[in-house]
Amino acid sequence: MSTPPSLLMVNAFIGTANYKKLYQALGYAVVTEWSERRAIALVRQSPPAVIVADFFHQTDFRDRLSNLESLLATAQAAPATRILVFYEPAHQAALDKVRDRLRIDAALTLPVDETALAATLGAWRDRAPAA
Repeated sequence: MSTPPSLLMVNAFIGTANYKKLYQALGYAVVTEWSERRAIALVRQSPPAVIVADFFHQTDFRDRLSNLESLLATAQAAPATRILVFYEPAHQAALDKVRDRLRIDAALTLPVDETALAATLGAWRDRAPAA
């Protein structure tokens, strides 16, 4: 019997929190993490099939554009891990700059279109390597 693919929910700003039941219904084993540092440790230990996180741009960040750059940089070493971010449309320009440097496989605006979310995650699940 195969193990369901893992999905790491990084809930820094709550945008991802409402979809845990959807992720489970799609066949993912969901791990929730509220700390980006702990999420980075989890990705290093055992890269998940999917990372879902909120993208947030704040103008007073001194050395980065978003809350996710450290996590995204860590995930680059796991090319089989798919990365999905939720973002506010007002943060599109910052997201584009981050995407120029770091891989993000899909980005959905808030409020999230659940049909698009389910379609994206379903396609990734169907292509995930067997555990």
